[in-house]
This record gives sequence, structure tokens and C-alpha cells, in this order.
Amino acid sequence: MTEQLKEKITKSLADSAKMRWGVLLLVSISMSVNYYFYDALSPLKDILTSELGFSSSDYGFFVSAYSIPNVFLAMAVIGGIILDRIGVRITGLMFIGSMVVGSFLTWYGATDTYNSGGLGYGFMGSFLTDYSPALKMMSLGFFLFGLGAETTCVVISKVVVKWFKGKELAMALGINIALARLGMGAALIISPRLIEPTWTTPIFFGFVLLSIGLIAFIFYTFVDRAFDKREKDMGEAAEDEAFRLADIGKLLTNPSFIYVALLCVTFYSAVFPFVKYAPDLMVNKFGIDRETSGLITAMLPFGTIIFTPFFGWVCDYKGKSATLMILGSFLLIVVHLLFSLTDITPYVPMFILGVAFSLVPAAMWPSVAKIVDESRLGSAYGLMFSIQNIGLMAFPVLIGKVLDASNPGVATLKAGLAAFGDTGNAALPLIAEQIESTAAYDYTNPILMLAGLGVAGLVFALLLKHADKTSGYGLEQPNRTKSKKEEPQAA
Repeated sequence: MTEQLKEKITKSLADSAKMRWGVLLLVSISMSVNYYFYDALSPLKDILTSELGFSSSDYGFFVSAYSIPNVFLAMAVIGGIILDRIGVRITGLMFIGSMVVGSFLTWYGATDTYNSGGLGYGFMGSFLTDYSPALKMMSLGFFLFGLGAETTCVVISKVVVKWFKGKELAMALGINIALARLGMGAALIISPRLIEPTWTTPIFFGFVLLSIGLIAFIFYTFVDRAFDKREKDMGEAAEDEAFRLADIGKLLTNPSFIYVALLCVTFYSAVFPFVKYAPDLMVNKFGIDRETSGLITAMLPFGTIIFTPFFGWVCDYKGKSATLMILGSFLLIVVHLLFSLTDITPYVPMFILGVAFSLVPAAMWPSVAKIVDESRLGSAYGLMFSIQNIGLMAFPVLIGKVLDASNPGVATLKAGLAAFGDTGNAALPLIAEQIESTAAYDYTNPILMLAGLGVAGLVFALLLKHADKTSGYGLEQPNRTKSKKEEPQAA
């Protein structure tokens, strides 16, 4: 009777389809709101200029604050070590909590309460005086958000593996990523619509969503504790393999891993920083209003929700992962050349970018599992995240600096436009309109820089395919292995 009861309890958790998929949806809330807040300020770049006097370089510095802990503190690696040592519950609460605190400080740094001499304003104004107190407080907030965000992604991935190992793992991970992209797309659409009556509302809304994500994960910890207890009672509790720093040396001597890691950093550095500036690019180059520019940019994440599962199916059943990475890298170059050198409607290159952004990730991440031994897979992904964040930190700053250098005085003109709107003088709007016609950013040079990243990524993808011919990892072979029933029978 006792054994039957234990079996029933076990099946009511890990072996229950309803329980598995319910857990997936629950923890995916934390992932989705993570992605939401990361892009919540992307459509607000021009408002940060008019309200807080941010130059493009200031904006780039703020965006890059996200990646500082993941580059200089190697949080993607250290977070993995913490996760393996103390488990998903405490690690998740710690790092999701960091995101919530960071989002609150980001919002607070933008408010009139803070910028009118509120708590912390005087201290922030006492050092690095070339940067405004608002920029420093918001950057501190985004730093703390970034400190928690990358490790949270690792935690949630491990939760999915824990519940779906030996079951529908690939599908579950795909749905988790799709829901994360949904959060990204929602931010680009919703943020511009929340700026009235208070422009800081989109930031505060992101803080509220992250708080909901924390509550959802707190609820999950009770489910997880029950799962672990009952697995232990059944004598089936599994020991997690420790994260080994010594494995990093082995990874860095593997040419194929080096190529795929370099492709990762160049490709993502040409996409995510671009998204941060894309709505502003469309406003300045195409004269599109803020809300419409957010909708066009949202084509990227929504496109990946549609295309990524399809290309994943191609890799699983048809193979050609290395070839797909080459094709995606080539399309990325085409996208940035279209944006920088032509006046073609932005819908076309954004659609192509959605295809490229589905091709490369769908082929790249499963390929790592072929290149790296399973015992070092955690180390490999952690190291790739850290390398990737070098680009995510550097290129928002570089884009901002190139943008300011290519458009001297434009930031000052844009900041001055806000003053015209506040005077109430009926004649001034006409003057403001005339100034605005000369206060548009020319994005040609920074986008050409991103096209250069695409070229570098294409080179690494070609090198990866060449290395695969000698290493025998089988990147061009299907990921899915045939069962004995599917193998042809001998005559």
C-alpha cells in the first residue's frame, strides 16, 4: 500500500502532463516579463532626450549597464555555479528579486520626485559629474536588473529540464523561448501607448510585471519543494552535476566551440542593440510616429515565434545546421545594408531580420550540444552567455557614440524642442516644426557598423562549417536520431 501511494504521488507531479505544462506556463511568466522590461524603454529613446537630456551616448551607456555584471562579474558563469550549489528555489528568488529592485530604481531615476532632489539625488550628483544623476540612478537600476536577468534565464531553463527531462523537453524549451519573445514584442507595442499622462508609466508598468513574475516564482518554489521531497521519498532524487571551471580551458581549445561562440557574440550584438535603437531609427529616417515604429520593430520577436519552431524542425529532421547559420548571417548583412543605404519600407528588412533571427538561434544552440560533451554543456552555455554579453555591453555604447559623432548638435536641438512645447506660445510650435526638420538623426554610419558585425558572423559561420568537415561533429546531419523501427531493414 505504501509503495502504491508513493507511485501515485510521483505520478501526480513529474509524470502528470497537466502538472508539467502548468509548471512551464508558471515559470515562463518570469521569463516573459524579464524580456518585457529589457525592451520596455526601446521606444522611449527620444523621450529620454527631451525629458532628461540624454544624448545617444548617454542612452547607449544606460543600455550597456545591463551587461556590465555579466561581463566583468561573469554572472552567467558564477550564477551557474550558485545554481548548482544551492538549487533553483533560492537562486531564482535571489536573481528575480534583483530584477525587481533594479526595475524599481530604473523607474525612480526617471521620475520628477527623484530629479527634483529626491532621495539619493544629491549623492548621485556628487561624483562623475559629467553624467547626470538621472542617468546614474537609471543605470544602477538597469545594472541590478541585468545582474539578475541572465542567471534567471539559466534558472528557468534548468527548471524546464527538471520537469521535462525524458519527455517533451525540446518542445517545452521552444515554448518557453516563444513566450519570452512574446514579452519582448509586447514591450515594443505597449510602451509607446502608456506615455500619457505620465511618460514614466511604461517603466513603472515593467516594474509591476516583474513583481508579478517574482510572485509567480514564489508560488513555484512551493511546488518545487513538494516535488523534491516526494522524489526523495521515492528514492529517485537525482544529483545535479557540478559546474566545473576547469572545463572552460578545454572549451577554449576547441576550434568549433570558439567559432560558434564568436558567431553568437557577433550575431546577437548586431540584433539586440539594434532593437534598442530601431524605433528611434524609424522615427528619424522614415518619419513614422512612435507607436507605429514600435509595431514595426515588434515584427522581429513575433516573427521568431512563428519561424523558429519551423527551422528547429528542419534542423531536427533534415539537418544542415551549419548551412542555416551561414544563410542567417548573410541575411543579417542584407538587413543592415537595406536599413543604412536604402529608403525601402522598413517592413521589408524587419521581416528579413525576423527570418535571420530565427535561422541562427534555431541552428546554433542545438549545435553546441553536438560540439561539446554533455558533461561540459553547462560550462559551454555559461561561457557563451558571458562572451555574448561583451557585445551586448559594448555595441549600444558604440552605436550611441557613432550616432552622436555623425550628428553633431542634434541631441541639443531635440532637447530644445521640449522647451518650445512647454511655453504655451502659439507661434512657437511652427518654429519647433522647422527645427525638428533639421533635428533628425542620420543612422547610416552606426547601422553600417552592424553590417560589419554581420560580415564577421558570416566568416565565423563559414569557418564553423569547414571545421565540422574535419571534426566530424555532424552539424549538417539531422539532430533527431532514427529509432530502430525507422531504420531500413536489410533485404
